[in-house]
Amino acid sequence: MDSRTAGTGMGMGMGTGTGMGTGTGMGTESAERDRALGAFHGLALGDALGMPTQSMSRSDILADYGRITGFRDAGPRQRIAVGMRAGTITDDTEQAVMLAGLLIDGRGHVDPGVFAARLREWEHGMKARGSLDLLGPSTTAALRRLTDGESALTSGRFGSTNGAAMRITPVGIAFGLAPTGVFVDAVAEASLVTHNTSLGIGSAAAVAAAVSAGVAGSTLENAIENAIMAAAEGEQRGHWVAGSSIAARIRWAVGHLAGLHPDDQADAVCALIGTSVAAQESVVTALALAAVSRNPWETLCLVAGLGGDTDTIAAICGAVLGSVHGLQAWPAAELDTLRTVNDLDLPVLVDGLLELRRAHHG
Repeated sequence: MDSRTAGTGMGMGMGTGTGMGTGTGMGTESAERDRALGAFHGLALGDALGMPTQSMSRSDILADYGRITGFRDAGPRQRIAVGMRAGTITDDTEQAVMLAGLLIDGRGHVDPGVFAARLREWEHGMKARGSLDLLGPSTTAALRRLTDGESALTSGRFGSTNGAAMRITPVGIAFGLAPTGVFVDAVAEASLVTHNTSLGIGSAAAVAAAVSAGVAGSTLENAIENAIMAAAEGEQRGHWVAGSSIAARIRWAVGHLAGLHPDDQADAVCALIGTSVAAQESVVTALALAAVSRNPWETLCLVAGLGGDTDTIAAICGAVLGSVHGLQAWPAAELDTLRTVNDLDLPVLVDGLLELRRAHHG
């Protein structure tokens, strides 16, 4: 497997970006790079924060860990990430890294056959290490259909969970938002094999658009507006599946949470929006909590304690907040831990993705 697309054997090299701010004196390209680094690192930080709490109930999380304030080792009731060390990333980051490498190698395009093969290789590697952190339900079903001889054009026709959205951040870094149709085309291509549905593409388009807007220098409010716009466009793509509109749910959820006291927002998320792997729940929750965030790191810690698909929700939320605020949003100590525990080279990937962005703009 190409060293740029594997989750192993890569040195993080985060010293090239850590501590870079977006203040006065930073050139346009440097500021853009800082926000892109903030997005990819935000994804990884959120993922690692949610690693020990993923698929657990809110009450069990509280009993095992108390209030989440930073990275934790996987606890006694963690069944997916058994024995994982504090700060370890999961499939969310590893598949985003995989997609980033494919985009760079394909000069902005993702070959469906190669993508499917890489996903299979990744899961085989996880099984060989004894990990239970495997492919999600939509991706597993899609790869089974491909193995049975079905075309990549239809293999993802039932994929309505959050698997495409969790790994889509590299598309948001690699492509500008204009024109919207071309941008959503790139999202749909990256989602084709596993999540070729109205909900799969709509939710992935929302995340990618928020990240792309943030990298371009948008405010958080504008990034969320672009997410809603792109979700509405994405919902017109792929195979239709039943479910409420991603765009409409994001708009409602953001408005609802904004009207609540911050202490009540987590309760509202769990009771009314949801934290399951369903795209209409987890992706909407991630974007809504990003929209009302007052402190990016504290928001990710809150997400890690919600229960449900905490690693994916925190990863998406971190990507969006990092794209707006840049690397300065993230604590240096946690970035150092991420570097120590995991083999990643996010600056190299970000630079390759930004080359694509500038080439497409040109």
